[in-house]
Amino acid sequence: MIQLLTIIGARPQIIKAAAFSRAVATWNATHSPSEQICETILHTGQHYDDNMSEVFFRELGVPSPQIQLHTQLPEEMLSGVEQALQSAHYDGVVLYGDTNSTLAGAKAADKMHVPAFHVEAGLRSWNIQMPEEYNRIVADSISQLLFTPTDTATNNLKQEGKEHIIQTGDLMYDNALWFSDIAEQKSDVLHRLNIAEEPYVLATVHRQSNADSEWNMMTISVALERIAEKTKVVLPLHPRTRKEMDGDLLNRLISNPQIVLTEPVSFLDMIQLEKNATLVMTDSGGVQKEAFFFGKPCVILREETEWVEIVDCGAAVLAGADTERIVRAYELLINKPVPQASQWYGNGHAAEQMVKEIYSAIKH
Repeated sequence: MIQLLTIIGARPQIIKAAAFSRAVATWNATHSPSEQICETILHTGQHYDDNMSEVFFRELGVPSPQIQLHTQLPEEMLSGVEQALQSAHYDGVVLYGDTNSTLAGAKAADKMHVPAFHVEAGLRSWNIQMPEEYNRIVADSISQLLFTPTDTATNNLKQEGKEHIIQTGDLMYDNALWFSDIAEQKSDVLHRLNIAEEPYVLATVHRQSNADSEWNMMTISVALERIAEKTKVVLPLHPRTRKEMDGDLLNRLISNPQIVLTEPVSFLDMIQLEKNATLVMTDSGGVQKEAFFFGKPCVILREETEWVEIVDCGAAVLAGADTERIVRAYELLINKPVPQASQWYGNGHAAEQMVKEIYSAIKH
């Protein structure tokens, strides 16, 4: 039996962990006791409230974390992961994405000489000012296996001289396929928000470069107000964004009858909103991809994206936080057909390949 420690902290990581944990369960169901994989989940607490974290475990069937740190401070995350690695024997650490939890897991694994396996390796925005860019570069430099979701990510790592690169496809695509029908059956979000009978644009804003900038939030909000004159806008508001947003600006959005402002929604609700939207506007990497998976055009509220395939094929436009660019991108993309995601993001079985490769690497 091999022992894995999976590090999660932000809600996109919980979603990815759902696919990986399903694949571990499938592996264990088809292998002998001596070949079993025991997965321990450590939650740093980076996203701590129920809407941003706990509801995802319940809804997606992710095993509850056996280790819970309750911290958003990187140094405390690092110390907590180190203590976990000291307290029991682990054959490997599984890391997802590019958050502070990812960085803490990578550094702790390196210090404790435990192999790390990085899921979503090779992504690059080429903007080193982004904390996520630093986190993913460090995780890639430390990890023993680099699981890439796309050709672009693989080529990035090859150009950096990296080895042990395994292109698996995207875990989020696994989940989009797996949970699509489940969301249709279980989510009532369209009726709850009273949008079942009319077209709408789905918008999300949470990235530090936007949420912490009063100017960016103002220009994005003005764009949303202008778009709402043509199409209703649904805006699940991230706690960070709500906290940082100017009060007058927030009240303006709340009072606009064409803007549906809501608390963060569950993963199944988000899938339903994405599947039924006319267009998606976001600064989230995960939401960009999910929009693409469900055939929806996307206005990206950033100046760069790690998911260049979406832009290159014409399914998305980089608009930054500029009001005029956002509105023009909306007008360009509204109702535009989107190519099939399987051309770029794998066959929906990325997690199974990861489990197989990790087992092989540890045993050999």
